[in-house]
Amino acid sequence: MKNPKLASRYAGALYNFALESENVDNVYHDILHIQEIVSAHKELKTIFESPVVHQDKKQNVVREVFQNHLCETTYRFFSLVVKKRREPQLLMICNQFIKLYYQNHNIKEAHITSATPLSDKMIQYIKDYLEKDTPFTFIIYPSVDPKLIGGLVVRIDDFNFDASIQTKINKLKAEFSQNAYTPGF
Repeated sequence: MKNPKLASRYAGALYNFALESENVDNVYHDILHIQEIVSAHKELKTIFESPVVHQDKKQNVVREVFQNHLCETTYRFFSLVVKKRREPQLLMICNQFIKLYYQNHNIKEAHITSATPLSDKMIQYIKDYLEKDTPFTFIIYPSVDPKLIGGLVVRIDDFNFDASIQTKINKLKAEFSQNAYTPGF
């Protein structure tokens, strides 16, 4: 069962330990690496999430797959997670750690949806525009939704900026339906 509180506690403990040992950036890159590997390999995810697979086998998998690719802090933490039988929470712990890293480094994620793929130049222009008057660095996640017809939808945290043509059409339809002529008035 997924437990966000537990994941937050483990991620917070790792972040604080990495901060004390002045190793936060290395641990951050390791966490991204773990997240990428486990997400890309369903077999690995299945092994970690299965209650049937014995802990010794899971420790062996961690050793074989990750030991030579992670800094000591991250590797020891990962081993501890498996030892404490928290490995089903691993991806959630990684996500929580990344959130902590972003908060403490003034990084925000901007999810930008457009009707057609954006060029690298346009993505850089949007990134520069967002960073112009803010203390934040933005990581841009572009996606495509042809239903937008044109324009953009930008989502940063809970803020949504919708400048898509589809939304403008929907607003016009709503406005026209309110102003429609009704006989007898």
